[in-house]
Amino acid sequence: MKRRSTVDRAALARLCTVLAGLDDADSVQTFLEDLCTPAELEALSDRWGVVPLLAAGLSYRQIHERTGVSVTTIGRVARHLEGGAGGYRAALQVASAAGGEPEHLVR
Repeated sequence: MKRRSTVDRAALARLCTVLAGLDDADSVQTFLEDLCTPAELEALSDRWGVVPLLAAGLSYRQIHERTGVSVTTIGRVARHLEGGAGGYRAALQVASAAGGEPEHLVR
């Protein structure tokens, strides 16, 4: 993977436009499976999987024990949930409106 200090904002905007334009969750999933490596999908899923647990007030240790996700990753997600751009909070609202929280990871 390329290592850069900055994100290509134009490329990111085009990617977001494509994701927003896909019709349903199945289309998004197949696109992500084509776009990402298995390790990248696992990392994305791990991060998203801890969001509702953090929002529910579980401790880092409880989340780690339940999911197997590292405490470092949980801390990173928690920092962005509390002080990030607001994406996790917006996504939690979408998940809630769609009928529930994302599935919790169990290993």
